[in-house]
Amino acid sequence: MPGDLGGTLGLPREDMARHIAYDVGALGTARALAVALDAPLVHAGFSRLVIDPNRGEDDPTLLMKLYDGTIIPGNRHADAAERTRRLEQYWRPYHDAIERLAARREDVVLVAMHSFTPQLRGRPPRPWHVGILHAWDSRLSDPLIARLQAQEGLVVGRNQPYPGHLPGDSMHRNALMHGRHNTLIELRSDLIETADAQAEWGARLAPLLRAALDDTD
Repeated sequence: MPGDLGGTLGLPREDMARHIAYDVGALGTARALAVALDAPLVHAGFSRLVIDPNRGEDDPTLLMKLYDGTIIPGNRHADAAERTRRLEQYWRPYHDAIERLAARREDVVLVAMHSFTPQLRGRPPRPWHVGILHAWDSRLSDPLIARLQAQEGLVVGRNQPYPGHLPGDSMHRNALMHGRHNTLIELRSDLIETADAQAEWGARLAPLLRAALDDTD
């Protein structure tokens, strides 16, 4: 959390440790997956409460003022000028970094790694262990879902617990608009809370992704 935003956006530290501030376990899992695939990794170096790099530039949830029942004090009165400042300082450099990497070659595959909380406040528990999100281009997601469903004991959701396409979001901007193979992986955060669990999931997903990509040929 940048110092110019007060370090916590006015939130208590227990809220900064919750899913509202970041995708718990996702970065460690993404690092493990990148190592297993010998692939480059781009990640945001800031909390999604600063500005959400996965949201489209015109998305009303780009700068969250209320999240899972919690008011974000440092965002509550953020005006258009502050939104523009955060776009320029954080959001655009993140997407520029992805595009610089993707522009180096033609056969680019984008895999996004996220995590979801097991239960939102006032909502039923979420039954899925992993969700695979996609829009109209499911060339990679379809075989990946099939391979995950073949894993014993896994509850796999297609476009769960979130819809697979938000116009202007990161995958739309960086993959769909360029015809690039893509998929978004959502892991339930209680499964990847520790470094060991993150390493295990990274190693588990890598061969499934390679095989799914082979199925697209």
